[in-house]
Amino acid sequence: MIDYYETKQHPITKKMVLDAYRKVRANKGSAGIDTQSLEQFEERLAGNLYKIWNRMTSGSYHPKAVREVQIPKKSGGYRGLGIPTVSDRVAQQVVKSYLEPKVEASFHQDSYGYRPNKSAHDALAKTVRNCGYYSWVVDLDIRGFFDNIDHELLMKAVRVYTDEKWIIMYIERWLEVGVVREGKVHKREKGTPQGGVISPLLANIFLHFVFDKWMEKHHSNMPFQRYCDDAIIHCTTWNQAVFIKNAVTKRMKECKLELNSEKTKIVYCKNSIHRESNPVPVSFTFLGHTFRPLGRPTKNGWKLTYFPCMSQDAKKSVREKVKSVVNRRFMGKLQDIAQRLNAMARGWINYYCVYSRWTVYGLWYWINLKLVRWVMRRKKMGRRRAHQWLRKIYNQNPKLFIHWTLARPY
Repeated sequence: MIDYYETKQHPITKKMVLDAYRKVRANKGSAGIDTQSLEQFEERLAGNLYKIWNRMTSGSYHPKAVREVQIPKKSGGYRGLGIPTVSDRVAQQVVKSYLEPKVEASFHQDSYGYRPNKSAHDALAKTVRNCGYYSWVVDLDIRGFFDNIDHELLMKAVRVYTDEKWIIMYIERWLEVGVVREGKVHKREKGTPQGGVISPLLANIFLHFVFDKWMEKHHSNMPFQRYCDDAIIHCTTWNQAVFIKNAVTKRMKECKLELNSEKTKIVYCKNSIHRESNPVPVSFTFLGHTFRPLGRPTKNGWKLTYFPCMSQDAKKSVREKVKSVVNRRFMGKLQDIAQRLNAMARGWINYYCVYSRWTVYGLWYWINLKLVRWVMRRKKMGRRRAHQWLRKIYNQNPKLFIHWTLARPY
């Protein structure tokens, strides 16, 4: 009989390891430096989980180096994503599941990133409300946040919540483990891998003391919304916005971080005509949504509002993903394209079409044009006949593509 609650030197049960594995499996993910996938890990599941438990409880567990991959940013350029091995992800989940309940209740109510029962839409809803009351926004951007977290300050923050040696020991080992980049192992003296299971929790702990509590203590008259390292502050006047921007810049330097001066900006968030000072930006992007003055149709006619819509960078990212599916090299059926596109489009609609569905219409129209061009090449038709053929498919099965409920192929 297996005792799932058996412990050794450190208070880690087999059930904790098993529950951690189930969460890792649900989140999926690719292989780490050892090239072992989740499917391969499951081939010897009992043995692999026992090895993790045995090593973690005895203190002999040491993580492997993290495999780094470069992924494109929506705003251009690339960022490094660290991928731990499956075993390391399970071990990190054990610590995260143990530590998170101890810290969650102390986090600020306007911290939304990677927290239970909080979402990006909650942060956007609060931003919409605050933009209705406050005229100015300071859009903050921390330069290379995950790559520049100071280990000593981070561990100081972790020790506020726990003094258990096994938690502190394993977090320190994960912070110190090397990164494999271009076939070479690079030592890391600061930062935490962005793709690690425990990294979001550590980032929230760090910024809770660096930013959230500092704002609450010294500048409680200026509300903010923070989603991990992406944050905005609401201000009443231009002078107040300039003051808090300089204060946050100084605070970040004290905590060994730096604001990106090119992306951090002050925005007037009422309209594009009346401004209190020199011309300043009237739009900012937060969580893939651009807040800007919009003329919205209402029952009383058009009204100028300040509302979020899908950002241009997000639309560009969507177009790139669509091009990878709907292209001349794809020789399958239209139903195959629908199956692949719908899996992505469902998420796009649920995320970007909550506030301003009509501003995304052009994107769905563009996808329909891509489908027409694919039909032209695949069926050897002219543009007019391809349009007619696609309309016929729509009349027969209007739910073939999810986005057809928002933009018909006409």
